[in-house]
Amino acid sequence: MTIYGFHASQEQIAPSQLLRDVQHAEAAGFDAAMSSDHFFPWSERQGHSGFTFAWLGAAMASTSFPIGSVCAPGQRYHPAVVAQATATIGEMFPGRYWVALGAGQAMNEHITGDKWLDLEDRRTRLEESADIIRRLHAGEWIGGHKGFVEVDEAYLYDRPETPIPLYATCITAGSAQRAAKWADGFITLNLPGGGHTEVLKAYRGAGGRGPAMLQIHLSWAESEKKAQEIAYEQWRTNVFGPPLDQDLPTPEHFDSAASEVSLRTVLKAVWASSSLTAHTEWIAEASQSFDHIYLHHVGQDQAPWLDAAGEHVLPALAEDNPTTGA
Repeated sequence: MTIYGFHASQEQIAPSQLLRDVQHAEAAGFDAAMSSDHFFPWSERQGHSGFTFAWLGAAMASTSFPIGSVCAPGQRYHPAVVAQATATIGEMFPGRYWVALGAGQAMNEHITGDKWLDLEDRRTRLEESADIIRRLHAGEWIGGHKGFVEVDEAYLYDRPETPIPLYATCITAGSAQRAAKWADGFITLNLPGGGHTEVLKAYRGAGGRGPAMLQIHLSWAESEKKAQEIAYEQWRTNVFGPPLDQDLPTPEHFDSAASEVSLRTVLKAVWASSSLTAHTEWIAEASQSFDHIYLHHVGQDQAPWLDAAGEHVLPALAEDNPTTGA
């Protein structure tokens, strides 16, 4: 059964409005939701950066469907703190929360003033952090740990009966192969040229278990021109791959880097159309490979898209996949 979820973009929408949006998404018929976790937006045009863990408490308490979030442990968040935060959410809302762990990006992590590590060290730190989180979730007392992070006498007194899933965020085949060793599942993005299927193959080929999840960036409006304008205005800073997207430190840097990005380039990363039928077909094709699909309309006004998706897209997808449901 394919799960169709709503993506809550903390970088683009104020947390109070995003709370109303996630409630709207559930009412419209989405099966689930997921949230990003940023300290900075990608662009000054996006202009928001709510604190995800605080938002999650309100979102979970005011909805009934599953909600997950991404998180980069190791620099901005100590893994013991991530373990406590995620275990608390899991204890309050059993069976409804998952977290996808990633190696992070300088724009969010550099604020601590600590050295921004090279990619290999960041991946090793992620694996170390995932192990610490999993051990704490399992009720282990960690008396002392020294590596890329240090832990001194840590134990969680409040934990869910069943530990929450620790998924991995993977954008490249290399990261997916490494994640397969420790993750309970993974999430990737719709990549130009269908690159997300290569990430999926790498994860499964390396023995990766659990659900395969795909976040799809799309833009819908009542005219083709408007759909493309929304995609270009909001998402042209988000078309860069590694290492650029991982190493730039501020929205100003991303805006500067995107000054020469063309609409054609953006439309390779964002599925833009005024046709709900076209969006449905794109999503249905992706659903043949992935277990969970999280839809991210890249505009800042979510209500028209949520209503249109609830009335047209989700029912059409359900017809193709009759076992779909929350």
